[in-house]
Amino acid sequence: MLLTDFDYDLPENLIAQTPGPQRDHSRLMVLNRNDETIKHQHFFELKKYLKAGDTLVFNNTRVIPARLIGRREKTGGKVEVFLLRRLEGDAWEVLVKPGKKALVGSLINFGTELSCEIKENTDFGGRIAEFSYEGIWEEILDRLGQTPLPPYIHEKLEDKERYQTVYARENGSAAAPTAGLHFTEDLLAELRDMGVNLEFVTLHVGLGTFRPVNENNIEDHVMHKEYFHIDSQTAARINDARARGGRIIAVGTTSIRTLESAAADDGTLPAKSGETGIFIYPGYKFKIVDGMITNFHLPKSTLIMLISAFAGREYVLRAYNTAVQEKYRFFSFGDAMLIL
Repeated sequence: MLLTDFDYDLPENLIAQTPGPQRDHSRLMVLNRNDETIKHQHFFELKKYLKAGDTLVFNNTRVIPARLIGRREKTGGKVEVFLLRRLEGDAWEVLVKPGKKALVGSLINFGTELSCEIKENTDFGGRIAEFSYEGIWEEILDRLGQTPLPPYIHEKLEDKERYQTVYARENGSAAAPTAGLHFTEDLLAELRDMGVNLEFVTLHVGLGTFRPVNENNIEDHVMHKEYFHIDSQTAARINDARARGGRIIAVGTTSIRTLESAAADDGTLPAKSGETGIFIYPGYKFKIVDGMITNFHLPKSTLIMLISAFAGREYVLRAYNTAVQEKYRFFSFGDAMLIL
């Protein structure tokens, strides 16, 4: 399969620059794989397509202020350090801009209370940085770091919490799991009252989710690894729901990648923690996911490849072209899609 097989034309004015007024008032395109229909709803109407015994699986990661602006100790030159994932202790995998100035051994200061030393290069063009500070890391990061927004968003975000899900708990992401941005506390409560099970796993979104594909043959693309966690109680409840015939519906591509990384071939889910570099594209056989909620993704991205693996490439591209015609809002702050 070629990279161009996953391309589509998107007018720039359809890229959502700001969140909508209300989380659950975004539009919802509903796809049914059995008859390949396309329906247009609003997100608060999600309840119409769910039933008691269904299980929604959410990614409860929380975006950290991952963008740090510092100065090189030797020259005073400005440097941007972007936190990707924590390794051991105070070592982090980071992206540095400008990268060619961040040689191994370089020292970077972020004011007086935080600094880092570049320890080594990574295979993905990043760096391993060791941070030094006095005090509590999370508090220092909250003071000095900036919430990272995707590069296609040019407007200032007035309320930083709109780039967090209402159920975000586990600090560690460099980007939000954006399919979950449409949920409100009230909608979650309504779904619980209906008998829909709400389960939470963790995948800290890093370079693997948003790194562009540069290979013409998509099978040559290598995913960057991201940390995930599923606890034993969550795994047991999901297995029980599945054994009772309930549908497992993943909220977002990161939840899908978490579930499919851990699931056994027979569709059972063990408790598991670790790193995943799973790359899902057409031809992949899903082991546990029966449905998904997702946003509209960038052309030629690994995310649209994952959606195509689940629903079929031609059907997905037809739906995307329909979304363009109907002027849906695209990407992180855009509208949503439900695939059953």
